[in-house]
Amino acid sequence: MHRFTALALLLAVASPAAQAKTKDAPEKAVDAADKVICKRFTKTGSLVDSERVCKTKAEWQRDRDELRSINQSRMGGRMPGDLQ
Repeated sequence: MHRFTALALLLAVASPAAQAKTKDAPEKAVDAADKVICKRFTKTGSLVDSERVCKTKAEWQRDRDELRSINQSRMGGRMPGDLQ
């Protein structure tokens, strides 16, 4: 009976320690659009000072699409390289 109690106590103590190790593991993005991408941009007027910007893949794509639509509206719908 004492062996069974000691074994049960040992398993009860060891179990939370094993669970704590698995909880600290980083979570993986479920969707590819949720993946975080960090980019480093050099600050204007500096050769060494830079800024790190982290966004999800979907946010980078949204920013890229917005810039393209702004550029197209400024050019009257023409793309670079189009003949007039």
